Amino acid sequence: MKQIYPIVITPAGEGGYTVHVPDLNIGTQGETIAECIDMARDAISLWGICEQDLGHTIPLASDISPQHGPNEIVTLVDVDFAAYRRANDMRTVRKNVTLPNYLNELAIQAGINFSQVLQEGLKQRLGML
Repeated sequence: MKQIYPIVITPAGEGGYTVHVPDLNIGTQGETIAECIDMARDAISLWGICEQDLGHTIPLASDISPQHGPNEIVTLVDVDFAAYRRANDMRTVRKNVTLPNYLNELAIQAGINFSQVLQEGLKQRLGML
């Protein structure tokens, strides 16, 4: 589910910027405006999947032009909650695999971690390495 939220970026007195997401009442910070946008996308996405996990509905943006001061920057950030969940879901799942007995015996003798080898093989096959 892709959504867009406005963010308000404020220069910080000590350098860098603070970021506020008015519709969600969350914030973050960054050294550059580009970093602020990335950090806001990450913060909104994490907040959203946590809300989903709690059974809550993620609110839509109420106003794409929120109140802001003269030295503040308002911009929009797109987030894809489903893509963020897929990219950051590190829960483990149990899989049952079948292999020839001789390979099983050789791997046990060599002290091979079956889960690690399967993960590495899948990442390589999927072009993730």
